[in-house]
Amino acid sequence: MSTGLLIAFEGIDGTGKSTQLRLLAAYLQQQGYTVVATREPTDGPYGRQIRALYHNRRQVSPERELELFLLDRQQHVDLCIQPALTRGDIVLTDRYFFSTAAYQGAAGCDPEAIFRRHGFAPEPDMVLLLTLTAAESVARIRELRGEGLNDFEQQEQLEKVATLFASFAHKCIVRINAAQPVEAVQDSIRKTVLQLIRRKRKGCTG
Repeated sequence: MSTGLLIAFEGIDGTGKSTQLRLLAAYLQQQGYTVVATREPTDGPYGRQIRALYHNRRQVSPERELELFLLDRQQHVDLCIQPALTRGDIVLTDRYFFSTAAYQGAAGCDPEAIFRRHGFAPEPDMVLLLTLTAAESVARIRELRGEGLNDFEQQEQLEKVATLFASFAHKCIVRINAAQPVEAVQDSIRKTVLQLIRRKRKGCTG
């Protein structure tokens, strides 16, 4: 492919995004593709500030929280995503600006205004939106991870986030039922992504 592909994994916490991204990356690499697997928040300076909020989200205002996500994403685009796309790589990102619209939207910011502030960020070729109820998500986090809930993972908050994710009508979004077994979810993802790659190749050669 002469230009790369950007695929974002989205959904509330506990849907298995990280696991599914890792499985897809390994599969695509086996098929001979160059894959860049990345995540947000990043490990950069703004990403580290965001992670510090996981256990005390109230230490900053919703507006400052949003600003940190925007600054982190700008660096992510400049240093990782755009260079990889220019090389023709397939970029898989665990969260992108749809998460910001949903999570910071649930915190009181305007989701549509958040979308409008992302003119600097490349539009994803596909958003794999993994769907799960907030109750199932919380159960997974507690039972499968053996972890407590951080400030972004409270059930009431996740219900608001899930409602916002469900309201997004962007054409790039493909919804995947994350309540299925891991293997079934991955099979659906692979089929969907391979269709995207075939369309992209056809567009490049047509």
